[in-house]
Amino acid sequence: MAWLEITVRIAASELAQAEALLRLAGAEAISISDAADAPLFEPEPGTTPLWPTLMLRALFDERLDRNAIAALLASMAVSGLELTIIDDAVVERALRQVVEPLEIGSRLKLVAAGDPAAADERSLALNLGLAFGTGRHPTTRLCLQWIEREMAPGRTVLDFGCGSGVLALAALMTGASHATAVDIEPQALEATRSNAALNGLESRIRIGPPEALGAASFDVILANILAQPLVSLAPAFAARQQQGAQIVLSGILTVQVDRVAAAYRSWYESFDRQESDGWALLTARRRSGYDQ
Repeated sequence: MAWLEITVRIAASELAQAEALLRLAGAEAISISDAADAPLFEPEPGTTPLWPTLMLRALFDERLDRNAIAALLASMAVSGLELTIIDDAVVERALRQVVEPLEIGSRLKLVAAGDPAAADERSLALNLGLAFGTGRHPTTRLCLQWIEREMAPGRTVLDFGCGSGVLALAALMTGASHATAVDIEPQALEATRSNAALNGLESRIRIGPPEALGAASFDVILANILAQPLVSLAPAFAARQQQGAQIVLSGILTVQVDRVAAAYRSWYESFDRQESDGWALLTARRRSGYDQ
């Protein structure tokens, strides 16, 4: 089978409409990248950052009417329209290269979905393409290494900003009894559901937006997001944990660690940090009460 790849440049403001049109036209996969090499800095809390100009790539069954697809896109302000035929073997090789088996430790290994040769009892399979979270970025890898070392049987876990769900699912693979995964992005929730089903973990995970959390409390909170939202969320996280509970914070540049730690010191103690490639993981334990 061959695939038709359509590439266009669009303004970030057009992304939602463009994605909807491409899905309507039959797109099997969509990827987004920066079209102008513009730097992307840390966003304000509650915002979703995008480059001002995006490169959108969509894969279609080659048998679809490419003229009809191009006509759909012509209704929008797109530029640089390109159509390329790609052999199925090329697509399969590219997908395999996204996630080669990633050894975390004796309890956990990440493998690509559909790679039975790499699978064993430690394997967490990931079906990628809908959200970030392959485990290879230093922030995610630091969290996975902590889970490998520290996750104890029977723990309840919150994965806040779950992306692909990799942290919540890794926690379940290493002994957690139940996990809750939340994200503001619908694509992340869809990816997490897909990965949970792929690993037979649907019955032990709750997936939804942050507002669906209710009054739940957790033995472990995992938050791999960014420094500013972590600072803002400190009181809310503390309210969901009892004395001795653990918090694991990542997505923090090493120069931001002291600022993030300061935001948590009213409620947490026994701080520890791990570093990798300029990024840091900050962990702590909940002290008793709401110390001010």
